[in-house]
Amino acid sequence: MSDREVEVARLVLDGRTHREIGAQLYLSPKTVEHHVARIRTKLGASTRAEFVAALRGLLGGGISPP
Repeated sequence: MSDREVEVARLVLDGRTHREIGAQLYLSPKTVEHHVARIRTKLGASTRAEFVAALRGLLGGGISPP
């Protein structure tokens, strides 16, 4: 995954919405949605549960609060 995709993935694991991720990373929510779709494709996850499980396996349980 690209550095930006890793940033987005970590924020998804942290429970953030596309809008919240976009605001934090200065991206539109639609751009965040596209990043999430690319990450899901790369991980071969077809459901949200598979996606989150794959992210946890790859990145750990999430990030600690800033």
